[in-house]
Amino acid sequence: MPSEFKARYYEVTAADLPLHCPTPAMPKWSSHPRVFLPIEKTGEALCPYCGTLYKLKGDLPKGHH
Repeated sequence: MPSEFKARYYEVTAADLPLHCPTPAMPKWSSHPRVFLPIEKTGEALCPYCGTLYKLKGDLPKGHH
């Protein structure tokens, strides 16, 4: 793995759902196509484009599918 590779990790909350990568906070110049990530069942999701790992922090809102 190249030394310039740096894994990205983000904690997200129910307020960030539905989760997609890239997020609005990520720089536009290095973006890839938006992909929605199913984080609700397992509590974590890995972006297939950039490898960013997202972990859900806290509970899902009541009635969330």
